[in-house]
Amino acid sequence: MKKVLIIYTGGTIGMAAEEKTGKLAPLNFKNLVKELPELNQFDFVVDSVSTKEIIDSSNANPKLWKEIIDIIHDNYNQYVGFVVLHGTDTMAFTACALSFGIQNLDKPVVITGAQLPLRVIRTDGKENLISAIEIAGTADFLHEVAIYFEYQLLRGNRAQKISSSHFDAFRSPNYPALAESGIKVFYDRPKIQSKSGELLFDSSFSNKILVFTLYPGIDLSKWQKILVDSGIKILIIRSFGSGNAPTSDKFFFAMLEYCKNNNIVVLNTSQCPEGAVNTPSYETGLWQTQFDVVPGYDLTFEAAVVKSMFLAEKLDIQALKLALNTSIAGELTNSDLKI
Repeated sequence: MKKVLIIYTGGTIGMAAEEKTGKLAPLNFKNLVKELPELNQFDFVVDSVSTKEIIDSSNANPKLWKEIIDIIHDNYNQYVGFVVLHGTDTMAFTACALSFGIQNLDKPVVITGAQLPLRVIRTDGKENLISAIEIAGTADFLHEVAIYFEYQLLRGNRAQKISSSHFDAFRSPNYPALAESGIKVFYDRPKIQSKSGELLFDSSFSNKILVFTLYPGIDLSKWQKILVDSGIKILIIRSFGSGNAPTSDKFFFAMLEYCKNNNIVVLNTSQCPEGAVNTPSYETGLWQTQFDVVPGYDLTFEAAVVKSMFLAEKLDIQALKLALNTSIAGELTNSDLKI
């Protein structure tokens, strides 16, 4: 019989109030069928495993990403699909990490969670979990990492958390939903990632990156103190609009010159959730060409960070520049192509 594996990492969905203290504590997912007897109606078996430490997702880091990737690697041939239960705060970062760390998937990996615990009367966790399990067990054409939340299945490395107070907590600003669920689950883009390459697992991520978020009046005179001793490989700049920056600031150009001369790759991403960093059309965007800056196109912030962490120490500088603005797992659209 077919089997789906749930990997529980923590998060609101798996918490329940203790009878004596009222404090939230993790559920025992070995008894998941007792919590959700609807699972008995599936024509496949649902197993579960927990990570070594159950955490609030604010504490997620590459160590957790590695553990999830290793669990999927070790169980890959035994299951038709995987569901990762995760806190919502950093869910999009983990989705990106899994999409880069497991390449050439040929089965679904669905990440989900909830805004309210599973046992709360108005919980969104029940529908999210049941639908995520159904998709993992039946969508045999879904060959990628996805986030399922509030009736939408989103490409994992395109999704962002946009709300801490609504059930509709995630959106995909630059890429359409893979599916929507109602009475049935409607798959809008079948055979989304049809790859014929060898299945690859790589759970190595580097911390040798740095993020600068530009804002009006930013004091860039301190860049040298930050950069020189950091030993970073990639500097991510979160610029304005379609890639504009304060080019009247001499320290900005000095920072870019330092990066260029010291083999630090600069990746330019936009602070705008929608749209992309494009070929410069304003004078304030010409710095990209002048200093050989890599355009991030329509990368989300989460994808830019995790992709940089994934690639930073794997490639030489020219290969790294090329890889950063080339799609690995559907995470970006080159500005010359239509989404």
